[in-house]
Amino acid sequence: MKILVPVKRVVDANVKVRVKADESAVELANLKMALNPFCEIAVEEAVRLKEQGKASEVVVVCIGPKAAQEQLRTAMALGADRAIQVETEQELVPLSIAKLLNAIVQKEQPELVLLGKQSIDGDNNQTGQMLAALMGAGQATFASEVSVVDGGVQVVREIDGGLQTVSLKLPSVITADLRLNEPRYASLPNIMKAKRKPLDVVSIDDLGVALGEHQKVLKVAAPSERQAGVMVGSVEELVDKLKNEAKVV
Repeated sequence: MKILVPVKRVVDANVKVRVKADESAVELANLKMALNPFCEIAVEEAVRLKEQGKASEVVVVCIGPKAAQEQLRTAMALGADRAIQVETEQELVPLSIAKLLNAIVQKEQPELVLLGKQSIDGDNNQTGQMLAALMGAGQATFASEVSVVDGGVQVVREIDGGLQTVSLKLPSVITADLRLNEPRYASLPNIMKAKRKPLDVVSIDDLGVALGEHQKVLKVAAPSERQAGVMVGSVEELVDKLKNEAKVV
């Protein structure tokens, strides 16, 4: 079984981001970039399935600028066998990304597509669902446990009421939730090996996908600063402020 794992290059989760002066986007200059945490979980799960003998190959794919090759090398250091980069400087919306991934799926013919449920920059939680629709394949989102059984996959997924277990035929799409696993650290020998693993670079034109402008960002603004709290001298004063100032009672 071949597993395709789409990954994304995002600002490191520990970095405080700033908005550009013209409020057109987030300032990315000189910021530390990293592999999206949910994508890292998806890579770890794919590698574990390979280690269990359930998968024969793990292929990672990233859509982004040339600098994203660093994140692809990180994914290969974690255990992926090879990588594909769709090189573009465009900021693409989830539907465009899903269309490009579908083109990669048609080319690679994986039995399983395993990706993070969302990226920590856009927080859209849309790409996996859109990709499954374009593929005409079954999907299981918010996976907290994945098992390969009887030529298909069984997924325990997190829902509002608890846990739900679903069975999918292959090919299928699974999006990884936070509690699916805890990703390993890349060892130095594996980091060195990753530099020699194959990484193919293709363009949007190579894939023959026509992309439209589905949405446009008009403005990006930082959230308002939280106001400092105040001390009150009595319960009566607290009730008065809640009633007359905050107007919540």
